[in-house]
Amino acid sequence: MHKLEVVASQDGIWSQLRASAEEAARSEPHLGSLMNATILSHIDLANALSFQIARKIGDAELAPMSVREVCAFAFWSDPSIVASAEADLQAVAERDPAIKSLLQPFLYFKGFQALQAWRVAHWLWGQGRETLAFHFQSRISELFQLDIHPGAKIGSGIFLDHGTGIVIGETAVIGDEVSMLHGVTLGGTGAERGDRHPKIGKGVLLGAGAKVLGNIVVGDYAKVASGSVVLKPVPAGCTVAGVPARLVNCPTDATPARTMDHTLADIVYDFVI
Repeated sequence: MHKLEVVASQDGIWSQLRASAEEAARSEPHLGSLMNATILSHIDLANALSFQIARKIGDAELAPMSVREVCAFAFWSDPSIVASAEADLQAVAERDPAIKSLLQPFLYFKGFQALQAWRVAHWLWGQGRETLAFHFQSRISELFQLDIHPGAKIGSGIFLDHGTGIVIGETAVIGDEVSMLHGVTLGGTGAERGDRHPKIGKGVLLGAGAKVLGNIVVGDYAKVASGSVVLKPVPAGCTVAGVPARLVNCPTDATPARTMDHTLADIVYDFVI
């Protein structure tokens, strides 16, 4: 399996991204101006990322320059936002065998781009700027077909593969190093208010179309099979599958979010969680 090698430091990630942009500009001159505008004209990842988010979600109501100013101030106020973006880039490079360089997620992958714009919306939410946070959420939903409430809490090293149709509710919590595919829903079970959305542990793999509903915990390094509907807590390190979801095996693969292994065990333990 192809794996893109990435260096761990932010400077290393930025250098690798710049090198890929320079090579792309040489090999495909028609994209030279794009590479220059989005990457090569910037001094670091934070500046390039603020420009990229602004050119994507800026519109007639909120000009790209205003979006860029908001992003730049958020990154300056909370450097962990850019550190998380770096970890997210590393996650894509490690877990997606289809990519050839960091250019692809940075410029073209809507899962990565939506997540970075959401990180700014979440910062705005924390500052009490809820109206602007909701504007970011609306634009992200319109452009990328992902609906992530700005009040949700999401860790770093997150891989949103494909991204289309992902829905994450207001009180959802997602740990570090989680991978999820298109069509995943982390939702509530009714019209109740308060803490009503799932808590996803570290290193969890959520397969395509998985629905996790209610204020329940999916334990660290668990795996939820594609198309499953999870209504009860999932023990750490276990695999669940089906509608409603049943335990398939425990323990499962030690690091499912990293291996992206969506297969199930041959032996099914048929009891409901």
